[in-house]
Amino acid sequence: MNRFADVALAGAVAAVVLAMVLPLPAALLDLLLSLNLSLSLVILFTSIYTREPLEFSALPSLLLITTLFRLALNVSATRLILLQGYAGAVIESFGRFVVGGNALVGFVVFLIIVIIQFVVITRGAERVAEVAARFTLDAMPGKQLAIDADLNAGIIGEEEARRRRGAIQREADFYGAMDGAAKFVKGDAVAGVVIVVIDLVGGFVVGMVQRGLTFQQALATYSLLTVGDGLVTQIPALLISTATGFVVTRAAGESDLGRDITSQLARNPRVLALAAAALALLGLVPGLPTLPFLVLAAVSFALAMGLGRPPAATAPQPSLPPAAPEDVLSLIDLDPLEIELGYGLLPLADPAQGGDLLDRVAQVRRQAAMELGITVPPIRIRDNLALGPHAYCIRLRSVPVGQGEIPPGRCLAIGPEGLAPPEEGEATRDPAFGLPAWWVARPAAARAEATGYTVVEPSAVLATHLSEVVRRHAPELFGRQELQGLVEHLRQRYPALVDDLLPHRLSLGEVLRVLQNLLREGIPLRDPVGIFEALADAAGQSRDPEVLTGWVRRRLKRQLKVHYGLDRPRRVVTVDPEAEQRILECIAPGDDGPIIRLDPASLRAFQAALRSALSRLDPEGNPPLILCSGPVRAAVRRLSEAVLPGAAVLAYEELDAGAKVEAVGTVGWSA
Repeated sequence: MNRFADVALAGAVAAVVLAMVLPLPAALLDLLLSLNLSLSLVILFTSIYTREPLEFSALPSLLLITTLFRLALNVSATRLILLQGYAGAVIESFGRFVVGGNALVGFVVFLIIVIIQFVVITRGAERVAEVAARFTLDAMPGKQLAIDADLNAGIIGEEEARRRRGAIQREADFYGAMDGAAKFVKGDAVAGVVIVVIDLVGGFVVGMVQRGLTFQQALATYSLLTVGDGLVTQIPALLISTATGFVVTRAAGESDLGRDITSQLARNPRVLALAAAALALLGLVPGLPTLPFLVLAAVSFALAMGLGRPPAATAPQPSLPPAAPEDVLSLIDLDPLEIELGYGLLPLADPAQGGDLLDRVAQVRRQAAMELGITVPPIRIRDNLALGPHAYCIRLRSVPVGQGEIPPGRCLAIGPEGLAPPEEGEATRDPAFGLPAWWVARPAAARAEATGYTVVEPSAVLATHLSEVVRRHAPELFGRQELQGLVEHLRQRYPALVDDLLPHRLSLGEVLRVLQNLLREGIPLRDPVGIFEALADAAGQSRDPEVLTGWVRRRLKRQLKVHYGLDRPRRVVTVDPEAEQRILECIAPGDDGPIIRLDPASLRAFQAALRSALSRLDPEGNPPLILCSGPVRAAVRRLSEAVLPGAAVLAYEELDAGAKVEAVGTVGWSA
């Protein structure tokens, strides 16, 4: 049916235009007048069952079409009235039966309908549409900003954002169109009055001059036909203008208009009880009809009692409302990541004031997906009056993991050692990496940049700190829910791999432990297919997360070479074989990785040797590298964390054939 709807509409509009020119037989005019009345009823009932205006977005165009249709029927009826003195059974019935054959009464009824439509309904609907269009256009920027904020915070996706923007645009277009379409209904009412006057005067002239009728005969014939024509077209016009008023005054609701009105009027039984009392008093006033008021009072009182009576089978009410546990549980929900701002930093998150923090936060989430291979949960940004006016705090599950302060009107200048302090600079440290830096006033930022400093905007300082927090706490941000999302994504493209690994070979928790181990050492999950393939191969030999991690790392050796910059010569430190054997003998399994059972003196001696060897490296911005055998790699890494947390520990088996390393020192108790 929808395939030919456009063709049918074009044909109908063309037929309406032709009806104004070509004469129509009376039988066809009866059919079209009945169709006009039926169409107006359909439009009225549709408006009643519309929950929000955009559900009936075709109404403005429909008003134009129906107005044109009614005017065409008026023209055709006028032609038949003046030519034949008869315009079909419908018009004659409205002229004789509806108004009792009295032309004067019919004319008065016609004028009342026109006044109701023109003065009350049409003018009110036009005003509501005009105000709604103005308010909708004024609110569009705020609504767009709210959508952008939700999108940047990760609350909604791109598809939902596009849908909401489209809905806002359609809403503005709808109310703007309704503001103009209301003029069609007003013009139709005016045209109806003019056509009635023309038909009446023209009928007298044609009847008495051309057909030789007396004045009484012409009045009896043409006045009834004219009034019948006016009524049969203005009653549908009244129904459609009423539907227009329903739509433009309709606020979004959960159900149709009838249910909303019924539920809202009957919400409070006391209102009906008071109405019953007032009606009963009116029935007792001398001179007023007693029976109608008392009947209505009894009906209102019965409704009030019925609404106020509790259900018969209701169980005893609990002391607390059922929703209380849900409300309490909602209070303990924690955001995985959130940024709290002092009130002085709120402009950074307000696009209306030029703040771009929301865009930068969204970029941090995209950067984490590209560099780490993980999906960072939505990051909430809120104000906190307990903070200093220009302080901020980054929280991980409500626990502070990063704090800083951004002075007003200043940028952060970072430069190599040896540069002269910038003009009007205030010494500080970069909150993300702890490097020496300076807060410089904005007027002096360009001069500081010209002398060799890198100048960073305040929002970029906070976003960089957030990015470092995400990188440092990636294992905590990647949990079972995030892993399940990754699994479902892989299952769409590699169903055989996923179904073979999970849950037959490994559980979701065991795979999660391996992936968190990789993230803990800074290895991105950019190749989940390779990781899952390695786990599927190794799962038959061991389910120990440390063993599985080593197996995956060996499979990712090419990625490790690029990640640690081993495609160019790198200086590394190796572990003495005797020290490896001693460490291997002291390793015990633990829930959070290997436990090294060395005595405190031996432990301090090894860490001192490790610290001395690493100090002789020239990392050139890259993390120091330690090489050892595979069985002790995890234990050596745990020992090195206390010395230099950023040091990377690789097993010999994890070196790609093209890796370029140069051993410059050996670590052990005899070194």
